[in-house]
Amino acid sequence: MTDEQYMRLAIREAEIAFEKDEVPIGAILVLNNTIIARSHNQVELLNDSTAHAEILSLTTAFNALGSKYLPDATLYVTVEPCLMCSGALYWSKIGKLVFGAPDEKNSYRKYTGDVNPFHPKTIVIGGVLQDECALLMKTFFKNKR
Repeated sequence: MTDEQYMRLAIREAEIAFEKDEVPIGAILVLNNTIIARSHNQVELLNDSTAHAEILSLTTAFNALGSKYLPDATLYVTVEPCLMCSGALYWSKIGKLVFGAPDEKNSYRKYTGDVNPFHPKTIVIGGVLQDECALLMKTFFKNKR
């Protein structure tokens, strides 16, 4: 599958979050062309400010694999990770991160600027299906106002 195809699956996870009145961010974690974890934000459901899609997907993958590192895995997430999630991705040694929409308000770049917060070997690709990912966020927050 292509990055776009995996991102479409992450968008479906984000839509599930949207339907549950969660901030619509979805994630898919892939290893050897196999989806090993999928999640969406569950902050409200779990009453846990750390229950972001990225964190939940990482935890699922660590438990499934019995490993704390994912150097050969790719995480697809609909919105650019926040500082907390980028720290978790750093420690996981994720091989590749693919995100959809940038997040100027809450992303790691707000705090790190041009400094890469990920493991030095992590490949980062942004803007995959950016408009579709951003539309979910815009619609969600427009409905909240």
